[in-house]
Amino acid sequence: MDVQAIIASVEAKSDWIDETLRELVRIESPSDAPKAVNYAMTFVADISRTLGGRVKLHRQRNFGHVHEIRFGPIRSTKKPILLLGHLDTVWPLGTLAKMPWREEDGSFWGPGVLDMKAGVVMALAAVATLRELKLTHPIILLLNSDEEIGSTVSRPITERLALESEAVFVLEPAQVLAYKTARKGVGNYTLEVTGVAAHSGVDFERGHSAILEMAKLVQTISGFTDPRKQRTVNCGVISGGTRSNVVAGAATLEVDVRIAHAKDAVVVDRFFRNLKPSDKHCKLTITGGVNRPPMERKAGTIALFKQARKLAAEIGFNLDEAATGGGSDGNFTAALGVPTLDGMGAVGEGAHALHESVVIEHLVPRTALLAAMIATV
Repeated sequence: MDVQAIIASVEAKSDWIDETLRELVRIESPSDAPKAVNYAMTFVADISRTLGGRVKLHRQRNFGHVHEIRFGPIRSTKKPILLLGHLDTVWPLGTLAKMPWREEDGSFWGPGVLDMKAGVVMALAAVATLRELKLTHPIILLLNSDEEIGSTVSRPITERLALESEAVFVLEPAQVLAYKTARKGVGNYTLEVTGVAAHSGVDFERGHSAILEMAKLVQTISGFTDPRKQRTVNCGVISGGTRSNVVAGAATLEVDVRIAHAKDAVVVDRFFRNLKPSDKHCKLTITGGVNRPPMERKAGTIALFKQARKLAAEIGFNLDEAATGGGSDGNFTAALGVPTLDGMGAVGEGAHALHESVVIEHLVPRTALLAAMIATV
């Protein structure tokens, strides 16, 4: 493999990368708008076919269709590399009107440009480069349609394809400039307390406040956080009651959990399941659990990063690694024991925020690194 040839090929595609990314960002694709997501999927699928891609649709009723696109030889002694991406975004239809695509201050701006449409375009450019240089390796580009809302329909597809792959490269944005070698697992719990409503002036003694009970539970749950174990438990949303002159008959709490180690999932779940109301007249219901296992920094991922760091040096830049508290679909593949490297998409800032943007100067070298990694693993 000639790294310089890869760089030259990607550089020649710089204008194509910019133009394709602009068109893709201008196709709004919020997770809750399946037709819009499918339009973005079709755009990418059509480009993939021009690159020799074989497109398989996993049709969905309530979400956009998941797209599995295979490149390279149909039969090979090599296992494929899974390029893991998604085309759904957090931005509702109509966002482009107030947050239009633009090029300014050395960056591209627009909804979904960083998370993660740039990563998808980089993958297409990498595939085109490898095809041009006749560096054939079986590749699967998986484009999920529900990543931003939990990956409920795409997770089984992701896990099945990961198990047949040599490695998984996740096209999520870089952590500043670093690839991600670890991610925390994510859990969500919902607690509902049913108390006894009563008039707070006339029958106060008959009431049993769900809010008071929930407040006590919040104190207990907040104590589940343990910085030494990199575990955080955040009571993020609480609601309850009807009026100030009514002892609250109901209250609800939503809790976010982040864990660094898989074994902690059982520990945290036991903490929640052992919760009891202090007031015997109140009833407590608990639902939820850990829905994304942690991506732990293990040998397979470390080996991938070392290879990436070496290739980055040949391309001309330093590459660091980082851990993050956020989850991705890479959590699922890493938990299966498949070597997974994350953050292989664009460099930028403001994912899910109004200043979402991609730094243009990093697109070519990062795409060249992605192509080189596919060619050498």
